[in-house]
Amino acid sequence: MLSSTAAWSSLSYRSQFSPKLSLKRTGGGVSSCNCKHGKAEMVTVANLAKQPPRSRQVGASPFAQRKGAEPSRLRPPHGTANLGANPANSCPLTPLGFLERAATVFGDCPSVVYHDTVFTWSQTHRRCLRLASALVSLGISRGDIVSVLLPNVPAMYEMHFGVPMSGAVLNTINTRLDAHTVAVLLRHSGSKLVFVDPASLQLIRDALQLLPPGHPAPRVIPVEDPHEEFPAAPPGTLTYERLLEIGDPEFAWVRPASEWDPMVLNYTSGTTSAPKGVVHCHRGLFLITLDSLVEWAMPRRPTYLWTLPMFHANGWSYPWGMAVVGGTNVCLRRVNAATVYAAIASRGVTHLCCAPVVLNMLANAPEGVRRPLPGKVRVLTAGAPPPAAVLQRTESIGFEISHGYGLTETAGLPVSCTWKGEWDTLPASERARLKSRQGVRTPGMAEVDIIDGETGRSVPRDGSTMGEIVLRGGCVMLGYLNDDEATKAAIRDDGWFYTGDVGVTHPDGYLEIRDRSKDVIINAGENISSVEVESVLYGHPAVNEAAVVARPDELRGETPCAFISLKEDAAGTVTAADVMAWCRERMPHYMVPRTVVFRAELPKTSTGKIQKYVLRNLANEMGPARKGDCISIQV
Repeated sequence: MLSSTAAWSSLSYRSQFSPKLSLKRTGGGVSSCNCKHGKAEMVTVANLAKQPPRSRQVGASPFAQRKGAEPSRLRPPHGTANLGANPANSCPLTPLGFLERAATVFGDCPSVVYHDTVFTWSQTHRRCLRLASALVSLGISRGDIVSVLLPNVPAMYEMHFGVPMSGAVLNTINTRLDAHTVAVLLRHSGSKLVFVDPASLQLIRDALQLLPPGHPAPRVIPVEDPHEEFPAAPPGTLTYERLLEIGDPEFAWVRPASEWDPMVLNYTSGTTSAPKGVVHCHRGLFLITLDSLVEWAMPRRPTYLWTLPMFHANGWSYPWGMAVVGGTNVCLRRVNAATVYAAIASRGVTHLCCAPVVLNMLANAPEGVRRPLPGKVRVLTAGAPPPAAVLQRTESIGFEISHGYGLTETAGLPVSCTWKGEWDTLPASERARLKSRQGVRTPGMAEVDIIDGETGRSVPRDGSTMGEIVLRGGCVMLGYLNDDEATKAAIRDDGWFYTGDVGVTHPDGYLEIRDRSKDVIINAGENISSVEVESVLYGHPAVNEAAVVARPDELRGETPCAFISLKEDAAGTVTAADVMAWCRERMPHYMVPRTVVFRAELPKTSTGKIQKYVLRNLANEMGPARKGDCISIQV
């Protein structure tokens, strides 16, 4: 058995776990082989335990005497030589304490709303303590993985506090995954217990059947939903509500021994490769939570609609953030234009987060579905570069859009397109163009830069020279679980986390993503940003969705290939020639797609991102484009 000390201590600084977990690896990231028959090699995670992460390294005290230095400049201020960390000022930072404060300050205020179920902050606090207590009574202890397969229902919110309050590590799993992928994640994480929505019970049964022989299956606890017509659990089944009944509402929750202790395990969406297990600590989640509230200027007691799945990077830290400000969490099991507009109208929603695909859905909703907004509704979007045309259409409805940038590896959005007052007077199209940029570092992020891959130096602020976006700061992950190689590739000896995103820095210091490094199209030596081409395509009034990838070309090496879905009322009215003509008027001719593929819908990940690797494969299967080709394909 590989102990959790061997696995977790390499991803935490001074962690103190007892031996618990059995973890395996079959190569870089999470293996995509058949779980039932795949063989795995026992390994440890990247060895980061011997020292804090590199961005936190400190050589000697700034007051230490150095040979040849001027003593007067390095001498500590009078009376401070023996001062430093002490038990009163070095207690571990954790976002879990926000809930205790919320119960005191906002005790009788609504915390979670779901249909006609309303909990107060005092009730949510006690329910989370019951959950933590009950998990401990089941044998769950510090360092164990507890997985969750739930939509945005009240129990999902409670998991974000109750599970880590037991000392366990929370692992939220995307409900849209297939059984094979769920089995891979359960095996890789070594999950001990999994909470499951009734709609996902068959999914988890199928996943457990795919676990390798001899691999211990996690205990399954179904979570009731009285507002849905699901079959009742068999008599004697330990369900979520029955589990809470045996918990202690006065439980002394398990505080982290160190703020570097792992608190959550999230898996990347796998848009470009197999998913990897991202581990975040209490300290990082504490910092990104407060940072996100400050950057978005979140007021006290907002009404927050859960359109962003909480399984998506823990809802960008807002489950913990809502406890800070005493917000009302409006849970939404199904996200479509009708349910979102209805919830906004009936609940008086003030804030929501979503990916650009949801913005596009709201902007293109039929008149019969769209409702007048009851007041200002602030929307934070991230997850993919939002086309300026989508931002402009959504704001024309009345939504106030903010735009940020982050990754699973940063636990939230450490980069934000912070708005400047002087931009308010610009035309709507120019405002949308500026807002579509990713922006600048948030107050809590230490540094953000764009680096030339060959020289290792910052790219010039010219808005055209591309490089890789790199980050350093307290919210960067501890590393990838059981993946030494991937951790070292992402967090390098120069102290930066390399995102794999390609971008530019504009003269005003704001950065803008131009592509994932794998998505840049190289046309006769010229780099083409697929995001730039997509932004022009989204401006076409008939285009619903657009994605651009490289297609092999006999003469130029690669040329842009556009995959497009049209709006319902435009199907059959737009040709490839129309699309190409639209592009030629708005971009250099070498950037214009030479192949246009119309599809009813573009393939997406379970978190709503367009799967470009699927489209790249389709473009490659077409074979190389030849001189004079201008192809239109209807699928």
